[in-house]
Amino acid sequence: MPSPVTPPLPFTLLQVTPELETGGAEQTTIDMAAAVVRAGGRALVASRGGRMAGWLAEAGGELVPMPVQSKNPLMILANARRLAELIRREKVDLIHARSRAPAFSALWAARATGIPFVATYHGVYEAKGPLKRWYNSVMTRGAAVIANSHYTKAHILAEHRLAPDKVIAIPRGVDLRRFDPALVTPERVDALRSAWGVAADDARVKILLAGRLTRWKGQGLLIEAAARLKAKGLDNFLILLVGDDQGRDGYRAELEAAIAKAGLEGQVKLTGHCADMPAAYLIADIVVAPSLKPEPFGRTAVEPQIMGRPVIAAAHGATSETVEAGQTGWLAAPGDPEAWADALASAIALPAAERLAIGQAGRARATRLYSVDAMCEATLDVYAKVLETRA
Repeated sequence: MPSPVTPPLPFTLLQVTPELETGGAEQTTIDMAAAVVRAGGRALVASRGGRMAGWLAEAGGELVPMPVQSKNPLMILANARRLAELIRREKVDLIHARSRAPAFSALWAARATGIPFVATYHGVYEAKGPLKRWYNSVMTRGAAVIANSHYTKAHILAEHRLAPDKVIAIPRGVDLRRFDPALVTPERVDALRSAWGVAADDARVKILLAGRLTRWKGQGLLIEAAARLKAKGLDNFLILLVGDDQGRDGYRAELEAAIAKAGLEGQVKLTGHCADMPAAYLIADIVVAPSLKPEPFGRTAVEPQIMGRPVIAAAHGATSETVEAGQTGWLAAPGDPEAWADALASAIALPAAERLAIGQAGRARATRLYSVDAMCEATLDVYAKVLETRA
């Protein structure tokens, strides 16, 4: 990899992220803050904050509490004034927005203070009419647009008709130091097994789905596929649904009812939020990503590969890029419970040694393509080129 072009020092980056609770955009915010600090710069994050704020502090970043998660037009205007004051006070060189509502505040603050504005498309935003398309287009009005996958870049170009060189595809990165199976101690794995009520001698094939409890992540689809497996007499599996319901009590109750109706109480566990995902992946034999909507990147299909686990993913969106069918895992038809039941049955039937070989192939490919260091270097290059052009 060529040496990165780093922004001139002293350099102060201001990222604007709605919250720091959980998710890919939030983790990328922290990763970039750490990269800027390592390069000798300063990293500010305007955000409501959340449970990941401690991680930001550990990375050397500085949280500036601000209600940028609000979509209220008056609050967006007020946030623009707050950001402009912050930019002037802290001598910010560049502002980077990671969501649409705060992007309006960030864009107006950037124009008021004369600094560059860039934005990252962390999702594929739907637009059923011109007003929504205009709203989404705020992410394209800066000096550069970063897409978190080639799938997302193709969507941006088709939706907004930008010059191709303005949109830079930088795949999400995974921290290879954190997600290193050799560094996860048996004690961490045992602690998680105990918390989840999974016996160390449980010989069933463990299938893990990581993702907040929301319908489009496919937990309901996985339960339906599991019910079909059980109806066919295949019950040598344990499904772990790992993720926070974030207040979606109704959906959680719906999942629990579906589990009970299918007689899967002993075979499907809702574990809640997990702070140690590297250990969680080592408990699993197979990891699944059955998202009903196309994932713009889908870190929960990449992280387990880096941990050496084979993946079954929905055959749409960026997971079609990150999972190499037949080599590092399997792709199944989105939203089709019978297709998912078949894919699960095939993966469960494989000897453990064959699943391990597929997992190792995934680790080799994913560590090469999706490291957080590569993502950060590419993003620093974008910052440097934007600042150079402005100069």
